[in-house]
Amino acid sequence: MDEAMVCAALAVLTDGPRYTAEEALQKVPNEAGLYAVHGDAPAFGDLAAGTAGRPLYVGKAERSLVGRDLRTHFATGRTGSSTLRRTLSALLREPLGLRAVPRNLARPDGSANYSLESSGDERLTEWMHARLRLSVWVRPEGIALDEVETAVLHALRPPLNLVKTGSRGDLRVKRARAAMAAEARAWQKHDGIDSRA
Repeated sequence: MDEAMVCAALAVLTDGPRYTAEEALQKVPNEAGLYAVHGDAPAFGDLAAGTAGRPLYVGKAERSLVGRDLRTHFATGRTGSSTLRRTLSALLREPLGLRAVPRNLARPDGSANYSLESSGDERLTEWMHARLRLSVWVRPEGIALDEVETAVLHALRPPLNLVKTGSRGDLRVKRARAAMAAEARAWQKHDGIDSRA
């Protein structure tokens, strides 16, 4: 692996420009790369994620940073498709009053990949837009993105990443997500009214 490439990615993701979701729509290129999600001091407090200063989460976009970050992670209605949104919703369940539902209400499949009720999904997006910022590193041609991502995760150990950090991940995050998944599995619909089994 190219150590200089890893160092370049780390520099941009930790010290490069940070964008709000709205700014990112104008600034983030529609290319493959790595992204880091940064929180302000209140975000770290809300999430009980330790001391502010390092990214909360780092991920990769194999095709499009715009598609992965802005149209998935930062978009209302996409919690079922976003690891980051599911983790944030699990940790913010009580303060934001969030309730988990199956990803597909018409065909609940018992998946651990839950979604949120629509009003809660909107509250999560509002919180993310207010508290989080995004930095991106665009992959140069011919670079294996997975290898760079793994090295960056080992170096930064973001508190909301559950894999590839060189540790077992935050058990608190895993427990919170498991509770949300259980709530989604217990969801039932009777005569058009949402309820819990």
